[in-house]
Amino acid sequence: MTPPDEGRALLAAASVEPAGPGRFAAVLSPHYTIMGHPHGGYLQCVIASAALAGASAEGSTHQHVTAVTTNFVNSPSAGPAELRVAVRRVGRGVSFLSVTLEQNGLVATESLVTLGTLKEDSRVRYHGASAPVMPDLEHSRTLTGGDEVGIRNVLELRLDPAVTGWIDGQLSSQGEVRGWIRLDDGEASWSPWSLLFATDAFPPATLLLGSSGWVPTLQLTSYVRRVPSSEWLRGFQRAVVIADGLVDERSELFDDSGQLVASSTQLAMVRLPGGN
Repeated sequence: MTPPDEGRALLAAASVEPAGPGRFAAVLSPHYTIMGHPHGGYLQCVIASAALAGASAEGSTHQHVTAVTTNFVNSPSAGPAELRVAVRRVGRGVSFLSVTLEQNGLVATESLVTLGTLKEDSRVRYHGASAPVMPDLEHSRTLTGGDEVGIRNVLELRLDPAVTGWIDGQLSSQGEVRGWIRLDDGEASWSPWSLLFATDAFPPATLLLGSSGWVPTLQLTSYVRRVPSSEWLRGFQRAVVIADGLVDERSELFDDSGQLVASSTQLAMVRLPGGN
């Protein structure tokens, strides 16, 4: 694991402080950016921090965010931001909230958040998802990135070599990225909270099809289903439909037990050669 470095730890970078009834202050970190803008999965961790704090203030004892749906209304930047939390219901098994992240007087994101408590010894009654078949860590290709992809400095990504031709300019007819992923922020391993970051951490699957690196997310929905049991997760991100300048992508993540720990779906804008 990379040694600790001031500001890199996700837990601190996505923390919030009380700023009044239903209001929280955050400082969006430059370490968790892509092309200078805060990463969507990272923003969901910030949103989750505010949701858990806001629900706790209203008497909720739920420990985990199990679902988040976020609309990215305006693109924020690194720096101070304010979150407004409205608790819709505190129930025995589930709590519901809405969270708005604002910056410079503009709404940046609007989220619907569901809270619950995941069990370490959860009994799985049915499991219809399958972890991708791919090479082990030693035979996977380490993905590095330039300064424009800040999150690569807090993640370790090792991809199936069969899906990395785009790095060398060789495109594919299949829009799927699959590989291994580990949190490398110098402090922590995956938790149910940080899985919200992981669900948006793979490179866009459209890169294999020739898209530019510009794939801004319009809406992201993440589900957390299990407390992860391993430091490394394996998973995939897959382009399902591309039309009219938009792509629907799906992602699934599995721990070393082969169990699905988190998944996501997102709608994003995309640019491809020859138009969309």
